[in-house]
Amino acid sequence: MSKIARLEIDGNTYEFPIIKGTENELGIDIKTLRGVTGGVTTIDPGYKNTGSCESAITFLDGEKGILRYRGYAIEELAEKANFLEVAYLLIFGELPNAEQLAKFDKDIKEESHVDEDMKKILDGFPKSAHPMGVLSSLTSALVAFNPSSVDVDSDEAMYNAIVKIMGKLPVLAAWTMRKRKSLPLDYGDNSLGYVENLHKMMFSRPNKAYETNKVVNDALDKLLILHADHEQNCSTSTVRIVGSSHAGLFASLSAGISALWGPLHGGANQAVIEMLEAIKADGGDTAKYIEKAKDKDDAFRLMGFGHRVYKNFDPRAKIIKKSAEEVLGDLGIDDPVLDIAKGLAKVALEDDYFVKRKLYPNVDFYSGIIYRALDIPTEMFTVMFALGRLPGWIAQWREMRLRKEPIGRPRQIYIGETERSFKSIAER
Repeated sequence: MSKIARLEIDGNTYEFPIIKGTENELGIDIKTLRGVTGGVTTIDPGYKNTGSCESAITFLDGEKGILRYRGYAIEELAEKANFLEVAYLLIFGELPNAEQLAKFDKDIKEESHVDEDMKKILDGFPKSAHPMGVLSSLTSALVAFNPSSVDVDSDEAMYNAIVKIMGKLPVLAAWTMRKRKSLPLDYGDNSLGYVENLHKMMFSRPNKAYETNKVVNDALDKLLILHADHEQNCSTSTVRIVGSSHAGLFASLSAGISALWGPLHGGANQAVIEMLEAIKADGGDTAKYIEKAKDKDDAFRLMGFGHRVYKNFDPRAKIIKKSAEEVLGDLGIDDPVLDIAKGLAKVALEDDYFVKRKLYPNVDFYSGIIYRALDIPTEMFTVMFALGRLPGWIAQWREMRLRKEPIGRPRQIYIGETERSFKSIAER
């Protein structure tokens, strides 16, 4: 017998079905609530108790520290797969075989060229413009060069749109950074792998041969995998709700990039480095700031510790911590800011105050450390996050359109003035 939930309002009882996910998650299906109750709705600021959709893409259990893409544990994917394999898995539902992966890689490379007129749009931004604002604008501008909307009922049209954006966004991201650094734009090298080519486009110099670094590329590959999807977070929900109006893929992704920009979301890794810089400027006294973090009356907060969803530990942080150590060791970097970061992490993993409160370093903490070690400008950290999240956004947009979900339209409880008469300006 199916489970039901009963709600009593003014002496009337209403029944709603309880749905069960494949991982035994339970949800009360209230889509008929307003209809059967004559207009009653729910209030859930931030939607923390509201399931906006059913999805087969990512499973997250914050209490147990579990993250799986299409059923595969994030730990196993980070160890055994590369980013393109994971992107294919998220978007199309299964890991690709050798032939599928080779075609996916080839087709993405074929679409990696960007119209020369896009340079004119990029030139219109001052060097001081935040890279996320530039990337969002350039992504939206792609619509002008690809004006026809995606036919979601055509597998071929959907696939072509996917490989286009997978090919073009890394170029736009790299160009955004190179403009900021006054470097000539680089088109990359199609003989390189996806992640290695991204690194070349970002860092190659016109008067110096590009040299690959396996440790660095492996770390970037893992970072992109770990950020590839994270269930219905702010930016993913934005992509889905914008797409629910039947806005195109590129426009929906541009909206997702804007949502990711915020310091409470994708900007968290940038906030980590800014915090570490502030501690350094104040003398680098780690113990002082640990005590400030413990003082509930102090406004200071440790950025990059704990997580809104993970109540035990962030499984991604465990993976990337090792990569951070490998990168710092390989590059032999002497950086006081990174020394402060290592000191804070050590205390947080050993101090009872942090251990009891599950305030462990999260993925944003370690990703910021790696990006700084690679000489990626702080303002570019969130752009790197967006590159990783791209396949997840695509997968979520595609799923939403294929499921023919209705346009997103949350309700509200009005708390403004009741009806009143208009007064002429002389009476106001």
